[in-house]
Amino acid sequence: MKIVDVPFIKLFDIPISAMGFIETANYMEHMIERKRPQQVVTINPIMIMEGLKNPDFRRVLEEADLNVPDGAGVVWASKVVKRPVTERVAGIDLMLEMLARAERNRYRVFLLGADRDTIVLAVAKIRERYPNIEIVGYRNGYFQEEQDEEVIAQIREANPDLLFVGRSLYTQEPWIAKYKDKLQVPVMMGVGGSFDVIAGKLKRAPAVMQKMHLEWLYRLIQEPKRIGRMTALPKFMWTVLRHRKSI
Repeated sequence: MKIVDVPFIKLFDIPISAMGFIETANYMEHMIERKRPQQVVTINPIMIMEGLKNPDFRRVLEEADLNVPDGAGVVWASKVVKRPVTERVAGIDLMLEMLARAERNRYRVFLLGADRDTIVLAVAKIRERYPNIEIVGYRNGYFQEEQDEEVIAQIREANPDLLFVGRSLYTQEPWIAKYKDKLQVPVMMGVGGSFDVIAGKLKRAPAVMQKMHLEWLYRLIQEPKRIGRMTALPKFMWTVLRHRKSI
């Protein structure tokens, strides 16, 4: 467990930050100033359930430098076990906040993920929204393991302060964890499908659905193929309720 001076709770022995949104963003700025490679995971119930059945993935979550309570289910679970976190810290909102701070403080940004058309469009949208931001590089996320060294070299040459990685569940957090020390980026954060949202290829749930914690349903309506993954949500709820006195 590498989280230092951060209030946290544990769910199934996985440390999860109890900081609120602004406090989390402030802490990430501190991570940049420290200039040491740090991994930020925007954790949700699907990740936790994967960790419970996959020891290697669980190790990634346990050893991450900061696990942020992204999923509403994680916030719910923290209340069930009577160790409530401050609030949900949505990954895409945290990314946008850090992009705004990057523009203001001249942090260098690298974007890695999605397909080529999507990442190019996302970069254009970000530059439109934050005209003075310094995006020092970007690349699509569809590369094979034998290309890892090439990607690492590209990122190291760009020398970013912030690396946002948008890939699949199995090729995002484990990839960052595996190469964290080689990448040497102060803040490396998995952002899932956020590039698709920024590019306009996916729509974010309306505010009312966000408040009702139904973003997962809105995403499922747009991407029905995610139905298999969504079965993890009721399983997570049942697992938390069943083991609430021991987790």
